[in-house]
Order: sequence, then C-alpha cells, then structure tokens
Amino acid sequence: MAHLVNLDAMISREDFAVDLGGGPAHENLSTISVRDFTPGALLGPSLRKPDFQRETNHWTPDQVVSLLECFVNGDLIPSVILWQSPTYLFVIDGGHRLSVLRAWIEDDYGDGHHSQKFFGYQISKAQKDAAKTTRELVYQRIGNWKQFEAKINDKNLSVADRTKVTTVISRGLPIQWVKGDADKAEASFFKINTKGTPLDEVEELLLRNRDKSVSIASRAIIRAGQGHKYWSSFSPEVAAKIEEHAQDLHACLFDPEVQKPIKTLDLPLGGPKSVRTALETLIEFNLIAARDQKGDPKKIEDIADDTSGENTVQLLHKGVKLANRLTGNDKGSLGLHPAVYFYGPTGRHSGPMFMGTIALIARKMVNNDSGFFKNFTAVRGQLEKHLIEQKDLVATIIQKLSSKVRISVYSHFLEQLIQKLVNGETQLSPEELVKLAGLEGRIILGETTSKPTNFSDDTKSKVFIKAALASSQRCNICNGYLNIEKSISYDHIEPKRSGGSGHPDNCQLTHPYCNQSIKN
Repeated sequence: MAHLVNLDAMISREDFAVDLGGGPAHENLSTISVRDFTPGALLGPSLRKPDFQRETNHWTPDQVVSLLECFVNGDLIPSVILWQSPTYLFVIDGGHRLSVLRAWIEDDYGDGHHSQKFFGYQISKAQKDAAKTTRELVYQRIGNWKQFEAKINDKNLSVADRTKVTTVISRGLPIQWVKGDADKAEASFFKINTKGTPLDEVEELLLRNRDKSVSIASRAIIRAGQGHKYWSSFSPEVAAKIEEHAQDLHACLFDPEVQKPIKTLDLPLGGPKSVRTALETLIEFNLIAARDQKGDPKKIEDIADDTSGENTVQLLHKGVKLANRLTGNDKGSLGLHPAVYFYGPTGRHSGPMFMGTIALIARKMVNNDSGFFKNFTAVRGQLEKHLIEQKDLVATIIQKLSSKVRISVYSHFLEQLIQKLVNGETQLSPEELVKLAGLEGRIILGETTSKPTNFSDDTKSKVFIKAALASSQRCNICNGYLNIEKSISYDHIEPKRSGGSGHPDNCQLTHPYCNQSIKN
C-alpha cells in the first residue's frame, strides 16, 4: 500500500475562536491560482486552515500528481470554499487542492524546507519515502515549477508546451464563499466534510472533541510535540510540559519505525506511526490512562473541555507512567517484549493485543493490585510460551470477535489465562483457550491454497520472528523474554548486601521489575 503524502505544512492553521465575527467576502475574488503561492504574493500567506481541520495527509502520490495534471491540462477541478474572518481567509473545503499547488511551487511534498521546519526536523522515513515518490512522479509526468518558469521566456517552445505554460499562468481554481459568522463557517465545514470524501470516524471524533485532553494529547503524541501546536493557547510552561511528555511517549510507543519484512526484534510497542490507525491507538491509549477505579471516563465525550492545558498535562503524565510500566528501565518496568505481546504471527502489529494488554495493566495499576504483578511474574515464562506457540490461534480468535469488543475480550482473555496458569493449569489446549475468549467450538486455522514461488514479506517476517525468539535472551528470574533494546536490568546473583561482588560471574540479566520488586 502506498504511503500518503503529508502536505500539512503548506497551509497554516489558526483558531476560529480568535475572530468570532465574519468579514464581508470579496465577491470580486473569484479564483485562486499558482501565482498566489509564489514569493511576494499576498493571497497565499493569508490562507489558513481551521484549527480543527484534519491533517492534510490523505492523498497518495498518484492523487497529488493527478491533480497537478488536471491543473496543467486545463481539466475541470472543483471549487474551493473559503470563509473570510476579519484577519484571515479560512479554507473550509479544498485544503488538499490548494496545498498541492503550493507544494509544486515549493518542491516540498512533505520533506522540504517548510515541512522540515514545521515538523521540527523530525520527519519519519515513511513521510520521506512518500515525498520522494511524489517528486519523482511530478518530474516524470509534469515537470517541476522551475521548469515551467523557465519555459515562459523560451521562444522555441512547441505549441503543446506553450499551451500548457499559458494554462498554468492564467488559470485559477474557482472560489465559493461561505457567508456568516464563525459558527456558520464551522457548521459548513462539518456539513461539507461528511459528504463527498467524508471524514472517517476517528477524524470526526477528534474534530468534534478537539478541546478535550484526550484529543489534544493524542495529536501531540502522534507528532512528538511538533507540527501544528493545538496547545498554543495554553501558557508557555504548560505547552512546554505537553511537548516534553508527548516526545517521551512518541519515542516509547513508535520508535524505531517498522520496516517490512521484519529483520529485528526491536519493534515499536504502538506499531507503525505513519498510518491513521496510530491516532485511533492513541485515543484509546489515552482513554485507558485517564480511567479511574470505576472505569471512567468511558469515552471522549465524558471528559470536560480543557481550557488551561492542566488536564492534558496530567493525562500525559499518566500515559508516561503507564508506558513506563510496560517498557523502559524504571524499577517497576515489566519490559514486555513487543514481538510476544503486541504483534501477530506475520509480524503485523495487533491493535486488540496491544490495547487489551494495556487495559489490563492499567486497571491493575489504578487498583494498586500488587498481587497481580507478582502472579504475572510467577507464571510469565509459561504465559509467553502459550502466546508464542498459539499466536496463530490467538490471532484467529481476535478476528472472530466483533471489532467493538476485541480489546475488552482480549484483556479478559489474558487475565483469565494468567489466572489459569497461577492455579497450576500449565498446559491449556486450544479448545480451552477458545473458551477463555467466550467462543464455543473448535476454531480451524485456515491455510492458503495458493503456492507462490516467492516469499512474501509476511512469510519472511514470520520466519524471522520465530527464529529470533527461539534464540532470544530470557530473564533469569521469571524466564520471560527480555526486550534487550529497551528494558533490561543487571542483577547481582549474590546480593551486594550479602557480599556479592561486581564481577561478571555474579551478574545476570533480568527485567527491571523482577530485579527491583520480585527479588527484593
């Protein structure tokens, strides 16, 4: 699947609430052209996206180039819709179209000067790859903007090329204007963006709840505190804390980037960060981190708007605390190995496994259930043996469940499996595992009937993970797998208090929790 092109830096965002009124639309301004994005132009710099507008990252490289081809060839392009406040011209619809025009002028398809600055010089490999692909397609099928500029004064152009140049410098995209105040403009935005190319459920959820801590935190983490600062209205001190926590959580959940096929067990806990499902993951992660002993809040709508940013800081602090329990070198870190707990049999990240595990851990943390973590450690080796050997079955069980209950059912499944092992039932059959998930009958694991001659990325990843785990280092206390890259502790076999030395022969590798909490 092609990566999507991130053009979010091409048009800045601004808060609608800055200007509650609406200025009179300039009826004589009927089009917007590439000239409005060239150096010295006045209209381009006055354009803004509403602060609640989704990121401009929903087009593939081919869609970007197709829009430019339509523009250059004089083909029909739908109108853009603008609303004029007293200070800015807001793009209600057409953000992608206008961003593509500016990207062409700037030769910036998500990796250029403006994008680098916008994203704090922290651009993912996937974003760079999409930009490179787009740029190559533009050069092949259209030519870059500088080439078009050079052709303006070229007296030896063919008729076809002269026609294209004339089209580019003379045409503009038609403009329609929304009249009324900010409320009317916002209502128009949602009406327009639930038709045609509609907002998906996650986008609409974020936009309608943009002032709530979960939404602000999720948007901050996905971009490591860079990009548009949805928290810019908060005090500098609060904003700085949000960015600091967001950077920490981004690194914890999404670094390093996933490469296919998988050739390392150093995998990100939260899966790929370049896909839109990452935002869905973060929304759920932050909701889980926010929940109290009663399990509230259940959904974003249950949370009050955060007007100062303090609630967002508090939520991010809880998220960091939860993440540190999963991984890292804090003394309470379980050091969960992502390949064991969060990835399916073919090396694809599993949202239900990730969120279900987090939901269980978070619930035990908020209830101060130290007994659970001791029991977990006592049977960890056996638990991970089941999760690895039955990974295909677990993945199939998850697929059999309704998407709305996968997280909660998997969380319950994992808790019940741990309890069974604690009770001495060390060899659970596939049928027993199916029952733990609330399903009946025997599940048949499907095998593809096709016999390809080449190895797919999934096949390569599956074989690598199996081989790599077979030779992986384990904790000398609980016999669980060690995440060497992220979470490891060096333990005195004979404790220092008993005279144990710092000699290599007296050192063993363990999970931080096993060393600091279980052994002591």
